Amino acid sequence: MRRILALFCLLPVAACAASDLPSAAGIPIDFILFALTLLGVALLHHHTLTVALTGLVTISLYKILFTSFKSGPGVAGFIGHLGDEWVTIANLFCLLTGFALLARHFEKSHVPVILPKFLPADWKGGFVMLVMVFVISSFLDNIAAALIGGAMAHQLFRGKVHIGFLAAIVAASNAGGSGSVVGDTTTTMMWIAGISPGEVFHAYVAAGVALLIIAYFGAKQQHAYSPIIKHMHTHTRVDWGRIGIVATMLVFAVATNVAININFPELAEHFPFIGVAVWVAIILTIPVRRHDWEVLPDTVKGSIFLLSLVLCASMMPVEQLPKASWESALVLGFVSAVFDNIPLTALALRQGGYDWGFLAYAVGFGGSMLWFGSSAGVALSSMYPEAKSAVRWLRHGWHVALAYVVGFAVMLAVLGWHPHPGH
Repeated sequence: MRRILALFCLLPVAACAASDLPSAAGIPIDFILFALTLLGVALLHHHTLTVALTGLVTISLYKILFTSFKSGPGVAGFIGHLGDEWVTIANLFCLLTGFALLARHFEKSHVPVILPKFLPADWKGGFVMLVMVFVISSFLDNIAAALIGGAMAHQLFRGKVHIGFLAAIVAASNAGGSGSVVGDTTTTMMWIAGISPGEVFHAYVAAGVALLIIAYFGAKQQHAYSPIIKHMHTHTRVDWGRIGIVATMLVFAVATNVAININFPELAEHFPFIGVAVWVAIILTIPVRRHDWEVLPDTVKGSIFLLSLVLCASMMPVEQLPKASWESALVLGFVSAVFDNIPLTALALRQGGYDWGFLAYAVGFGGSMLWFGSSAGVALSSMYPEAKSAVRWLRHGWHVALAYVVGFAVMLAVLGWHPHPGH
């Protein structure tokens, strides 16, 4: 345990040891500013957007005036950095806003109203719902899986959803995407880097164990808070037009993701193909049903909040990590709950020496431990503002951290650590 804690504490220091950066107590000022931003988000959950934007402006000015970016110093370096990150930012923005509309179509399709007929009446209904979110995320982006889960929960539990169950929805979506190269941005990055889908698939050993834990405790919490609605609306009919819109958006997203990464992987870093594909589907389906454009203002605010944190994380001087090992992979899971997992994944890919299934599970599922630790958590919190409290998330979603450690331990005991060279 001491070794793990030491790795956690030394990670930012080791990452910046190669550079002579302004620091306090051995910690680069960049990390201190980012840590203060995250602390502000955790404590001032009613002002998260303001805190995130303030942190972004402060860190950007600090980098411009006192240090530099990978693309160079000053304003020119900052513009170059934005040029390097714009595809990730644009993809996330398009997905967050597009899937918010998708979730509303799914909710209004009446499928969530009819669903109780096919679910168990007691706490096992919530358990099965979380398993469904896990499965959906395995072939679809975890953001959409979390939003669909949130829409289902809103109907199933009369709008009264427990914080612990919300944490379980996010964790189930992140777990489902951890073993699939089309289920999470980090695993897609691994695929682009040349890692085969089979090299991350065994992450499902840990993810499956974690799912059982979070689904059991999350469903129990929800059942005690607000039981599932177990009556059938006799005259309710599925709106197949809205289901068609949902299917079209999903097909466009998945097909584009697969086609680009298989046939044109070198282009993936230069244009937000997936996000644009989702919005093309939205435009094409306008004649079918009216989209709920009213949800976009709040969704845009939530998206700007997330993208501010992503940009802050991208400016951190993480040039190296401790030696690749199962201990450092375990620690990266905890770090990904507060640091963006995209630069952490990119750094690990350059470093090499990881078992990619362990890394995929760690950086994918680890972000579930805090509501702002993953894009799925941020997206779901835009539907449930009460989730924007790090204290309540940790208090009621304690089973997510437990599931992360247990899942990791089971995979280590069953499969062992088998590192691979860099790609």
